[in-house]
Amino acid sequence: MVKEPAFCIALCLLACLLHTAPFYADGAAVGINYGRVANNLPSPGDVVQFIKQQGFTKVKLYDSDPSVLAAFAGSGLELVVALPNERVRSAALSKRAARSWIQQNVARHLPATKIAAIAVGNEILASTDDSVRALAPLLLPAMQNLNAALAELGLDRQIKISSPHSLAILSASFPPSAGTFNPAIAKTTMKPILDFLSQTGSYVMLNAYPFFAYESQPDVISLDYALFSSQTGVKDPQTGLTYMNLFDAQLDSFFAAMDRLGHSGLNIVVTETGWPSKGDEDEVGASPKNAAIYMSNLVRHITSNVGTPLRPRASIETYIFALFNEDMKDGPTSERNYGLFYPDRHSVYDLHLASPKSHASAVGSKDPSAHGENESKQNPESKSSHHHHHHSHHSSSHGSAQTPTSNVTNASWCVAIPSTNPAQLQSALDYACGPGKADCSEIQDGNSCFNPNTLVAHASYAFNYYFHANNKAEGSCNFGGSATIVTKDPSYSGCIYPGTL
Repeated sequence: MVKEPAFCIALCLLACLLHTAPFYADGAAVGINYGRVANNLPSPGDVVQFIKQQGFTKVKLYDSDPSVLAAFAGSGLELVVALPNERVRSAALSKRAARSWIQQNVARHLPATKIAAIAVGNEILASTDDSVRALAPLLLPAMQNLNAALAELGLDRQIKISSPHSLAILSASFPPSAGTFNPAIAKTTMKPILDFLSQTGSYVMLNAYPFFAYESQPDVISLDYALFSSQTGVKDPQTGLTYMNLFDAQLDSFFAAMDRLGHSGLNIVVTETGWPSKGDEDEVGASPKNAAIYMSNLVRHITSNVGTPLRPRASIETYIFALFNEDMKDGPTSERNYGLFYPDRHSVYDLHLASPKSHASAVGSKDPSAHGENESKQNPESKSSHHHHHHSHHSSSHGSAQTPTSNVTNASWCVAIPSTNPAQLQSALDYACGPGKADCSEIQDGNSCFNPNTLVAHASYAFNYYFHANNKAEGSCNFGGSATIVTKDPSYSGCIYPGTL
């Protein structure tokens, strides 16, 4: 056990954040993600008591470990349990397997353990892992079979089925009103999933990380805008709505995309959001100070029930990532530093509640190491997260997390996705050749890469130049979902792409 003084300090932090009120206040609930990709965490029983002391009433897990579910028995805490990606195939192809999973991982723990939802898979539709992406057509059948198993037991009204999505499944996200799902999955995959959620009275699970957008383009996206501290905001020219923070803009781009598929009535639950307290040198903005500002302002924003500009007064239930730092995660340093607490239950940073009259943080404003600029310069990528999403925390505690490999091959190039909306593609091209500082001279009239004189060809050259100028860093081939990494050399006679030997 941790010594009493340190334990008490940790216990007080989040309670003090809301003046000892639980993380529900009068508005939407703020839950916590309890990840376990670590070898130094307290026992599940101790963690349950610790969570309760913090005032949280809702907890999201990344698996359905029976010892963990047993620890939550009688706690009164409401759980979201997960069917990991590796179990999606069997649940989709076999009703018997789905029924067995529900019996073993849900029904047997009821009613002592309060299970309210099942997260089926995690960010499958945006995965850069071929084996995970292959599960896309199986996602809905798995959800349907699990729901049918719940219905057989009379539990389908009590327990909701959904699946966490990444913002990277949007092909357009700026301005928020232009939010559109990737055409490759919009009608074939997303619409049937949204139909299912609507029919079952469920909701959309979304993982939203303003940090990813900011750290990839700190010269374009204002740090204050990402931290809920903007005083000017960003105006959506199509709706006239002003966005005071990137979090709302990300949510509204997803709401707009759902509207386009005829689902304006579905609500969003943010199943993950957070800000790392530490990162690698190129992970701009990862610091205890910024994490404290983001988390404090996020809690204030969510519990005030102000909703978003497109969904005013909407109750956006939100789960913070994460309770603890997890030392066994792969990937960049930030992956191991999203926790509010160290495993010994000391706080990673102090939280302060923002002033009720403003979303400006009481902790401070700009990180002196950041390079934020005026919010009006937001580019198409600013409202979406990277495709890679840094999410090794999606793995269950029983195996090592996989790090996306979108930029690890030596022979790789970044090219435009031809199906991208032309206006979005043009805007992304303008960014690459402007603030992105790509050398676009070769695609000017009379130079070697001008022909073919098409938007896709010119954008591909510019995107690839930016990609290689940034040493193929994670997130440098995204452009709001307008670009993708390929391993076939796109150079052609007379036009040599950067990165070609």
